[in-house]
Amino acid sequence: MSRLLYPVIGGKWSKMDPMDVEVPNLHYLLERDPYLQPYEIEIHRRYACLKDIYERIEESGNGIDDFTKGYNYYGIHRRDDNSIVCREWAPGAKALYLMGEFNDWNRDEHAYTKLEYGKWELIIPPKSDGSATIEHLTEVKLVVQTADGTKVERLSPWAKYVVEPSKGHGTIYKQLNWDPAPHEKYTFKNLKVPKPKSLRIYECHVGIASSESVVASYDHFTDHILTRIKNQGYNAIQLMAIMEHAYYASFGYQVTSFFAASSRYGTPEELKRLVDTAHSMGLYVMLDVVHSHASKNVLDGLNEFDGTDSCYFHSGTKGYHALWDSKLFNYSEYEVLRFLLSNLRWYLEEYQFDGFRFDGVTSMLYHSRGIGEGFTGNYEEYYGLNVDTEALIYLMLANKIIHDLSSNAITIAEDVSGMPAACRPVDEGGLGFDYRLGMAIPDKWIELLKDVRDEKWDIGNIVHTLTNRRWMEGTVAYAESHDQALVGDKTIAFWLMDKEMYSHMSKMSEPSAIIDRGIALHKIIRLLTHTLGGEAYLNFIGNEFGHPEWLDFPREGNNSSYHYARRQWNLVDDDLLKYKYLNRWDAAMNHLEDEYGWLSSNPGFVSCKHEDDKVIVFERASLLFIFNLHVSKSFSDYRIGYEGEGKLMVILSSDDKYFGGQQRVDKSIFHFTTDEPYAGRKNSIKVYIPSRTAIVLALF
Repeated sequence: MSRLLYPVIGGKWSKMDPMDVEVPNLHYLLERDPYLQPYEIEIHRRYACLKDIYERIEESGNGIDDFTKGYNYYGIHRRDDNSIVCREWAPGAKALYLMGEFNDWNRDEHAYTKLEYGKWELIIPPKSDGSATIEHLTEVKLVVQTADGTKVERLSPWAKYVVEPSKGHGTIYKQLNWDPAPHEKYTFKNLKVPKPKSLRIYECHVGIASSESVVASYDHFTDHILTRIKNQGYNAIQLMAIMEHAYYASFGYQVTSFFAASSRYGTPEELKRLVDTAHSMGLYVMLDVVHSHASKNVLDGLNEFDGTDSCYFHSGTKGYHALWDSKLFNYSEYEVLRFLLSNLRWYLEEYQFDGFRFDGVTSMLYHSRGIGEGFTGNYEEYYGLNVDTEALIYLMLANKIIHDLSSNAITIAEDVSGMPAACRPVDEGGLGFDYRLGMAIPDKWIELLKDVRDEKWDIGNIVHTLTNRRWMEGTVAYAESHDQALVGDKTIAFWLMDKEMYSHMSKMSEPSAIIDRGIALHKIIRLLTHTLGGEAYLNFIGNEFGHPEWLDFPREGNNSSYHYARRQWNLVDDDLLKYKYLNRWDAAMNHLEDEYGWLSSNPGFVSCKHEDDKVIVFERASLLFIFNLHVSKSFSDYRIGYEGEGKLMVILSSDDKYFGGQQRVDKSIFHFTTDEPYAGRKNSIKVYIPSRTAIVLALF
């Protein structure tokens, strides 16, 4: 029996000569990058596949609007007359039943009726008193009879609320019917926030957001953390690990229930309050979404839902990610598309998220899953047989629908491969993302800190890493994200200062050259990344003040300890500790960007990258940025090229005492340009640049 309503790849448009399929704005893409012209046929072919899928959904899926609201059809729903309607897609099942507290766990009493295309339906009338048979917060479970007659227990893929069992009752999550009374539902009070021109992202995890050794709550984050983020000058938050994941230590990347916001932090209504409160503060709210793979859990995940090894996933080895030990979605399956696209819309509309960061895009784009791939930048790598067309078309479709649903939406791709046009609109033949993560940047900083002495840092290579991105494809620059904080690695602050942080971060302790160097370089690394590395900036929670050590979730290997699964806000709040200097610097960078908007300006023009002096100079958004990374040399009357003319003044110096510096830069004096061209610029100035210092000048 075929489980497909239609094969997804193939159809009217795919059968045509690709060059006869119009890609509306492809000419913009080819004008911007003529090197793509040899691959024009493949770009047309991909667009033809997209048109086939989109038109089939419009014609056979009751339209895109209905198709992307699968959560209104599937799962458990109480109707106006208090009857309950339950529907599932389980094409490999022989029979399907619902059991729970409502029927004293009778496995056979409530059988689903089989519909077309692998769908099942069950209607449960109200009780004799007119109330719903399945009440709010009562436990339910599906029973699937497999092809060989065996009955197995499952949770609904569309479950809205699942909880961890109490101690002594196993580890399998329980599905509770989420159907609160009207007065218990959270009502949104604030409109969504317009997408920022300059995106300054605070990547955060609700569970680790407390100083206590606990799993922090949505309410704690709302009441105590959002204000910190706002005060730091960030205008967006990116929430990690929201989709339910049975294994806390997976950092949210082994999702078991896609429509259930994680109950370990609280209820769905409390998450709604968090998002709404963020909006009231002007914070744009993004969700870290995992559609690249899913947990291989069977009893409380999607795996083997209908008793087969496929259903939502590819069958056999094609459906298994060897590196992540997880399952891979079958993007050629009609109902899988409905599930995933509805999942995106669910968070946009039910929880009022503004946009998404897509995890694991590289794994999706290539049959190799990116494992062992070097990605040299040769265009053959992006248009050859290794590209997974089905997953690529899914991403195009997802981005098109997200942006059609909300012109305010932003999507970010976690892609290390550098796929051309990943961050160009779908109607240009691109994947439709707004930004990609600049993943080479943190790798470069960690490489230098681990393996290269300061005096040997290759200035040209640093500049190349920060500027090597595709023209007019947005990049999110970051010095470190959650990836660099995980156990086995260290935060940048810990790479710089290590054990000295335990003994010499107090203002009362003896001076430490290690701490002085660490604070100075921490500030330089972050400002250089912020100003030169992209069109958006990201920081992981706590790293703004140099959070020490690493991040490690409670697990068997650490005796289930929460010691490293928290953020030590007490460090930055203690006025006697030097963490406050880094925190102040982080806020100053963000507030200055808010004023001048370099992230939304053209990339910086680098006029100097001097290897011997270790000096980097560039202009962006009318500002002049100067970095001296030399370990000991300060320079007097250092000539700097500048395109503008007039008088400039230092508006930010990492050497200020306020930021833990030595106060060697006089910010009260003007620097007047002369009409002497220098470094390819029309004019020049002379400035004093202390060692290991970053300064920013503006025209007055």
